[in-house]
Amino acid sequence: MSNVWTWIALGLIVLGGGLLTPALVMAQENPTETPTSEKTPGKEAVDGEGVALGRVDVEASAEDPDISARLLRILDATGWFNRPEVNVDSGVVFLQGSTSRDQYKQWATSLAQKTEGVTAVVNRVEVVPRPIWDFTPAFDQLRSLWRGAVQSIPLVIAGVLILVLSVVATRATTTLARVVLRRRMSNRLLSDVLARAIGIPVFLIGLYVVLHVAGLTRLALTVLGGTGVAGLVIGIAFRDIAENFLASLLISVQNPFRVGDLIKINDHLGIVEKVTVRGTLLMAFDGTYIQIPNATIYKNVILNLSANSRSRLDFTLALGYDVPINRAQEVAIEALRGHEAVVDEPAPMILAESLGSAAVGLRVYFWIDSTTYAPPKVLSSVIRRVKNAFVRQGIALADEEREIVFPDGVPVRMVSERHAEEVVHDGHGEKNEPVAESDEIATTGEGDLGSEQTQMRTQVEHSRQPEEGTNLLDS
Repeated sequence: MSNVWTWIALGLIVLGGGLLTPALVMAQENPTETPTSEKTPGKEAVDGEGVALGRVDVEASAEDPDISARLLRILDATGWFNRPEVNVDSGVVFLQGSTSRDQYKQWATSLAQKTEGVTAVVNRVEVVPRPIWDFTPAFDQLRSLWRGAVQSIPLVIAGVLILVLSVVATRATTTLARVVLRRRMSNRLLSDVLARAIGIPVFLIGLYVVLHVAGLTRLALTVLGGTGVAGLVIGIAFRDIAENFLASLLISVQNPFRVGDLIKINDHLGIVEKVTVRGTLLMAFDGTYIQIPNATIYKNVILNLSANSRSRLDFTLALGYDVPINRAQEVAIEALRGHEAVVDEPAPMILAESLGSAAVGLRVYFWIDSTTYAPPKVLSSVIRRVKNAFVRQGIALADEEREIVFPDGVPVRMVSERHAEEVVHDGHGEKNEPVAESDEIATTGEGDLGSEQTQMRTQVEHSRQPEEGTNLLDS
């Protein structure tokens, strides 16, 4: 309902401004009413602009007293002249008196020249300036403005009725278009935008009719022509807002992610909570909310970690040169196959990827169902189980930073048995043997291997979302 009153108020402002402007212009152009000379049979009238039309006939043979009497009556009838005097001598008219405007003086000259029997005119009328505190022009302006306003009342009433009908027609058109479009497309934002785009021309046509009825055709064309310019100016002024809105429209149409997906934008990793017309709301794994403008998301690389339910994890191993690579691969594969979180297809792989000065680098690849299990927890569990399998099989892992190979050998000095026992008892000769740990799937430290997204949804239910607005991904 508020939208309806908004449209009506906008139309009334345009209509009222359009009707008032011509009245003001007319008041300035015609500050006072210019009376015309009276019409009498056999004599020409004077038009409203103060210009004598044709000649002023007096008699068939005009005498000087007749000319003087006729002109004097006309000057008195206008009310423009103070103590006018008209003297005629041999057809020469002498005008005297005073007036408030120079155009009245010129009009008297023109009147006398048009009179029959006049050969010349000497105008001695004095133009007296208005007093400083003369408010007559202001009152004339007010009277003209009031007259124009009263004459515009029928047009205003008709314009308001047409404007109300236009708003009702616009609202009906928008609603009908929205219903039809939502049947054909599932995206709510796109259907709303298209419905409004269909309804706006209906309102503009109604506004044009209102201005045309009010006699403001030029203003109507200006309003319609200025709509495109106004749209361009608004687009430049609110470029970032428009960019985010268009990006939200494209995101809602293309659906690069959904609510609950784990995505990474630049350095921001989190679970998608909602997408509004301004930005996308993520919840990071530490419980904080991340708001990213839609334009930034649309122009950058989107890493969707939930689009594929299966994710591949990997880690590296360093084997000594005394350990057969194929034996280490078999032991690691067997440890992976016995893990409940590791899927059989695609099958796990252990590949040799580097040769160091003291160790061979192996990389272990395996796949898990990321919608069921949490990748960091599963990775910890798998590494622990592979390490235990190596310990049970007597496979030692090398460390290039600590293990040094002497290709030419190292001279060894034999010590007595008694000296060797003393070294052992001192603690410097102890040999640290690797110890096999428990082979359980998950330890207390790892906790439940289940996906962390379930925990994040629980956090969302107990948190306050920092951004309001309709979630575009719910459509």
